[in-house]
Amino acid sequence: MKVTTTLARCSTPDGRPMLLQEHDGHYFLKVDGVTLMSTMATASEQQMAELAGEISPRRVLIGGMGFGFTLRRVLELGTDEAEVTVAELLPEILDWNREHLGAVNGSLMDDSRVHVHLGDVAECIDRAAGGRFDAILLDVDNGPDGLVDGGNDALYGRKGLKRIKSALAPGGRVIFWSANRDRSFEREMAKHFNGVRSIGAKAYPKAKRFSHTLFVGDR
Repeated sequence: MKVTTTLARCSTPDGRPMLLQEHDGHYFLKVDGVTLMSTMATASEQQMAELAGEISPRRVLIGGMGFGFTLRRVLELGTDEAEVTVAELLPEILDWNREHLGAVNGSLMDDSRVHVHLGDVAECIDRAAGGRFDAILLDVDNGPDGLVDGGNDALYGRKGLKRIKSALAPGGRVIFWSANRDRSFEREMAKHFNGVRSIGAKAYPKAKRFSHTLFVGDR
């Protein structure tokens, strides 16, 4: 029998237990016993980067380090001149990537093209008003319905979408990762962005169904 090992633990901003666990060579991040991410299911995170790659962005903002699979794919698709900012609210996520997942993607934070911002991605968005970023990829929490931090709701409302639009360069693209399809959020996005679409995303490349949704909009 394979043993599940708890490598590290902390609390979310609202006090719920968050664990980093290893089982049979794979890593899992759990909040209140619910798996938030794992190194087994990374296809949707990489798909985000590939959708951004369609517009060949040079300056990219990634909201949420996670286990680094979106960052890795952005760097794989980017040029040597790419500038990638990764915003992560929880210092434990950055620490755990370096300490426990260095061989997975943790070392990517040391890439010369990468700047790591410890704090709310909304801070990076507000500072970029006037159109700094060519692509903004938001894998923050569980999507519009939240899970870890209720404060993330500010990104998904009308004011948040207007701020994101202001932070995008003309022709830029925003992509939201979501655990669920949310038609009301898609309709709200369409009030602010062009070509809005919701794309089904698989957790695993060979999965038979789309378990997540990626919301895409262009400025």
